[in-house]
Amino acid sequence: MTAVLPPIPELGHLALWLALAAALVQAVAPWHARLGQAAAPAAAAQGLLVLGAFVALGWAFLVSDFSVELVTANSHTMKPTLYKLTGIWANHEGSMLLWVLILALAGLLVALMPAPLGPAFRARALGVAGMVSAGFLAFLLLASNPFTRIEPAPTEGRGLNPLLQDPGLAFHPPTLYVGYVGLVVAFALAVAALLEGRVSSDWARATRPWVAGAWAFLTLGIALGAWWAYYELGWGGWWFWDPVENAALMPWLVATALLHSIRVLETRGALPNWTLMLAILGFALSMLGTFIVRSGVLSSVHAFAVDPTRGLFLLVLLAGLTGGAFLVWALKAPRIAEGARFAAFSREGSLVLNNLLLLALLSIVLVGTLYPLALEGVSGRQISVGPPYFNATTLPIVLGLAVLMGVGPLLAWKRNPRPGFVRRLWPPLAAALAFGLIGLALGLKTVLAVLGFAAAGWLIVASLLPFVGRRRVPTFLALGTAIAHLGAGLALLGATASGALQREALVSLRVGDGFAVGGLEVRLYDVGPVAGPNWTALEATLHVSRDGRPVATLTPQSRTYTTPPMETTEAGIVGWRGGDLYAALGKPDGSGRWQIHFWIKPLVHLLWVGAVLMATGAAVAAGGRARMAWPGRARPLVSRPVPVPAE
Repeated sequence: MTAVLPPIPELGHLALWLALAAALVQAVAPWHARLGQAAAPAAAAQGLLVLGAFVALGWAFLVSDFSVELVTANSHTMKPTLYKLTGIWANHEGSMLLWVLILALAGLLVALMPAPLGPAFRARALGVAGMVSAGFLAFLLLASNPFTRIEPAPTEGRGLNPLLQDPGLAFHPPTLYVGYVGLVVAFALAVAALLEGRVSSDWARATRPWVAGAWAFLTLGIALGAWWAYYELGWGGWWFWDPVENAALMPWLVATALLHSIRVLETRGALPNWTLMLAILGFALSMLGTFIVRSGVLSSVHAFAVDPTRGLFLLVLLAGLTGGAFLVWALKAPRIAEGARFAAFSREGSLVLNNLLLLALLSIVLVGTLYPLALEGVSGRQISVGPPYFNATTLPIVLGLAVLMGVGPLLAWKRNPRPGFVRRLWPPLAAALAFGLIGLALGLKTVLAVLGFAAAGWLIVASLLPFVGRRRVPTFLALGTAIAHLGAGLALLGATASGALQREALVSLRVGDGFAVGGLEVRLYDVGPVAGPNWTALEATLHVSRDGRPVATLTPQSRTYTTPPMETTEAGIVGWRGGDLYAALGKPDGSGRWQIHFWIKPLVHLLWVGAVLMATGAAVAAGGRARMAWPGRARPLVSRPVPVPAE
């Protein structure tokens, strides 16, 4: 007798319809005097309803309710529990529901928190966020329903893509989505500021924690994706400049620029229009990334012919929300005063140059990502824009940014540098020279690689310099900036060293054979079968030694999953001297030989350490300008409003 499951998916579907109604109330209420106070309760209701819908879908995955089409397509009874749950967002419909959930919970948080800019301003911001939520809820209900039933229900599901059955990728999408939603809140606050005509240091102070939080989560999300690609795909790299990677990188670049421009607005009351534009642009690029990844355009620019509803719906949503916001900016921005003036050679000037370099990087990535898609759509020709283009065009700008990050915190606000400024540059200059010489001694062969080492040394030392000889307790903002810059310096050093100093060997070996690479001896000791909970594999055992003494044992695998059927490569990785020994097992050649791909990756761990420090720095900086002491010692802040001419 077949067990009858309760109609929890139907309750989840109903919760989405009710959430859409709450989102529409949230979107409309702030523009009507009698309904203005309803925005916050509507946001709270929407958050709880979407959470209920997400829990309902999670329940269907957890109990393997294969009458739900999404569960059948992305789960299996033999899957570990972790991957049953992460299967919720390992597909189009579930990932969009997760996106809406995080946005709804952010709205709930805004509704429950104190309103530093007043209840009316909060209602306007919630109204803008409600429009975004309503658009995506309508998309889910009309074009991507995650609760669609199938009859008769199969007895077993088709399983989850084995490449997605990994802890790194399980947490990668939620982390990125939290970052995207932080940019949505900043966007809502920016549009509300334009509509209210209230752009001030108070607005910047209220917005900065959302931007800093978004930037921190985007940093961690991108790092998680790079880490997953590094150890899971077995190709020896961590970044390939593919469109999915670029879709996450572009909002991060704008969020970085926004984080710096908000500091200028908060501290000096300058760059109000530029800051508002960046807030809208960051949201636009997060929407563009959603469209690129979720519309099917990556599989083929002609995917609209296969599923026009989803692609066109997302395109209209993208155009309507971002186009409307930029129209508001174009109409309202001329009425906002330009803010305080400053010298070109000042901290404000360095932050403006920082923004321009970041937008130059954005332009390079945007063109390299969209041009192949546009060309295929217009002419049918397929071209690949990959690492050679991106590396040649972006690396010089990255080095320039590293130099600027070291100089900027040493400059004074508003005015040209004080006497003695040049003296303060000697320690980072000495570090740059030392790191460059060390790189040459280690075997760097290109000018860009040597400059990468030098720029890393410069930034690492310069990030600590503002605290040398300082008598006053630093602010959270200053400390967070230093931690983030230190992390960027370490990440730059790790990226340069792991790429320019790596040693690589691709060999075919019989069991018992060996080879030498980078001063190490590697021997293939065995190849044998192993099994996991839902896979079988052939596992190689590689013994690594140096001068006859054991160094490490690596066990790369070639796995075979049955549901769904798929072969994957699991790299064997062992940490060594601040870097990794990395091996991948290939196919046998039929004569008893096995293909082995082996790398030595110096200092690659600094990439992950640097990313964590960058995110930590952003979290600390979100604490504001209060000094790191007891609350009674915190210095009061003075608001610097940016005037808006009267109507």
